[in-house]
Amino acid sequence: MRTRLATRSARLLLAAAAATALAATTTACGPEDNGAAAPAASASDSAGTDSGTGGADSGAEDSGNEAGAGADKGGDKGGVGQSCGTNDLDLTLTPKSQAGGYYQVTAKAKSGITCYLDVNTPSVSFGSNPEGVASPVGQGGEDPIKLTGSAVAYTGISPKTTKGDAGVEFENVIVSVTDEDPNPAELALPEPAVVEKPIVTNWSTNPGETVPVIV
Repeated sequence: MRTRLATRSARLLLAAAAATALAATTTACGPEDNGAAAPAASASDSAGTDSGTGGADSGAEDSGNEAGAGADKGGDKGGVGQSCGTNDLDLTLTPKSQAGGYYQVTAKAKSGITCYLDVNTPSVSFGSNPEGVASPVGQGGEDPIKLTGSAVAYTGISPKTTKGDAGVEFENVIVSVTDEDPNPAELALPEPAVVEKPIVTNWSTNPGETVPVIV
């Protein structure tokens, strides 16, 4: 009976010792495991942060490059400048005797201005009534004409294309580069002119092309 109890007690002691050893081992390993895991997580976080920063920087750089390229492209107009407004020009009117008499208008860019006559035919009228609006005859014409420095363009205006004495007298003629120009120029005639069914030529750098005639 004592032998059995001794044996049983020995077994219990061995089991207790084994459990104690196992617990000690687990406790000893735990901190090492936690310590090893923490640096790994930190390295991963750092890599993620670096990756995100690099991506943002790269995206910003690419965006900047694209914006710069777009600006360069938009700034290159192939040498074409602004369209001429009437107030960009000095206009002078000279009476001519050819073709029964007409007015030659010369256009020159004001000092420091470079512009283009994009619309081939000027808008010309005597007074505000539709009857005083000059009809284009399609003579001459260059599109566009660059005006700068001493460069000039010409147009010819015939105030009357009908026979007889009918018509209305005017002392001025209104000239603008387009119908919608907000700043038309009013040019004084050297003397009152009888106006009926007036006509106007296109702009041209050759004054010989701007003698207005009905073909």
